[in-house]
Amino acid sequence: QVQLVESGGGLVQAGGSLRLSCAASGRTFSSYAMGWFRQAPGKEREFVAAISQRGLITNYADSVKGRFSISRDNAKYMVYLQMNGLKPEDTAVYYCAGGSSPTTRPSEFHYWGQGTQVTVSS
Repeated sequence: QVQLVESGGGLVQAGGSLRLSCAASGRTFSSYAMGWFRQAPGKEREFVAAISQRGLITNYADSVKGRFSISRDNAKYMVYLQMNGLKPEDTAVYYCAGGSSPTTRPSEFHYWGQGTQVTVSS
């Protein structure tokens, strides 16, 4: 029911910042919890952050707590991931996803974007 398109990835130096955006199509965007996941070469897709439908609940992976912040603007059909204090180990393809609740499990998110590359140089 919804299509997702990520943008905002790129190359940054360690310690820098990026803001990823995810644009959604469809009239039911506000009905979905949204999440960000990432996948590095040779590794499984891992949870990064999630946000509830109204934005009242957020959930973060321990590896990004204090550095990343997820937010959404339902009126604009957008979800964001502000990434500060980036580290080389943050390098991955980042995906946004929609689901029923802001869980940490990729299997519970049923709508996925195509991904955007984030590369952090040391």
